[in-house]
Amino acid sequence: KELNITSGATQAIYTAITATIRDGDEVLVFTPAYDCYAPAIELNGGVPIYVQLKAPNYAIDWEDVKKLMNGRTRMIVLNSPHNPTGKVLSADDMKQLQKLVEGSDIIILSDEVYEHIVFDGLEHQSVLRYPKLAERSFAIFSFGKTYNATGWKMGYVVAPPGLMTEFRKVHQYLVFSSNHPVQLALADYMEQVPEAYLGLSDLFQKKRDLFLEGVKDSRFKAVPAEGGYFQLLGYKAISKEHDVEMAERITREFGVASIPISVFYNREVNDHMLRFCFAKSDETLLKATEILCKI
Repeated sequence: KELNITSGATQAIYTAITATIRDGDEVLVFTPAYDCYAPAIELNGGVPIYVQLKAPNYAIDWEDVKKLMNGRTRMIVLNSPHNPTGKVLSADDMKQLQKLVEGSDIIILSDEVYEHIVFDGLEHQSVLRYPKLAERSFAIFSFGKTYNATGWKMGYVVAPPGLMTEFRKVHQYLVFSSNHPVQLALADYMEQVPEAYLGLSDLFQKKRDLFLEGVKDSRFKAVPAEGGYFQLLGYKAISKEHDVEMAERITREFGVASIPISVFYNREVNDHMLRFCFAKSDETLLKATEILCKI
């Protein structure tokens, strides 16, 4: 009753929001934010309330969160490890969140798709590790991220029975059922190679470190990503261009693609930051960093 297979994490997120958010409900979203949260909230009549995380560390100021909470707050959306910043929530973060929602009916939507990609000895803090949070949370996971099969669109959600009942009322009419052959393929792989996911952190930390080592003599500035497979680079020492213009220019002129961080905000913010994906072959990363050092 507490677990449901979904057609990817994005479907799980949309379904959870649709099952619980009604007209006028406020949902706290931390920006920069993955781009599927706000549209799902708005499509269901909810109101996204944005909590801006500040560069270059993007830590949550829980006092800011407290000031935005009121009787209309229905949900808080978490994402750790965080896309696009690579920030990982700490045990202290979770305890502060637990204290803030205590005694309320606020639901937590916890996007944990990069749970097994955490660096530098840090430990992923799932809402499921905290009973008082778990009893009010949808925890969203991705087989695609965990088993390097993102295009297969297979995920799952864990929630207490009451929330899961509401989730399934929507799920059964949204997708009815998720791709069965892919479920069988994943089940076989998990049975044959049960330890497969255990090496993800080491695999991607080596790639992150290779990328950071490659750009250390460049004019870009990096705060090492704590998890996920994206690394932010600041370029204030290079240009004062808007990040969209900068991203377009270095793609066009140098052949290295990135995502400007401003597109993950609800309003105009330009911290002169670009997001680079290091889930690439070592050869590609070395070639890319060689080029970045020339900019």
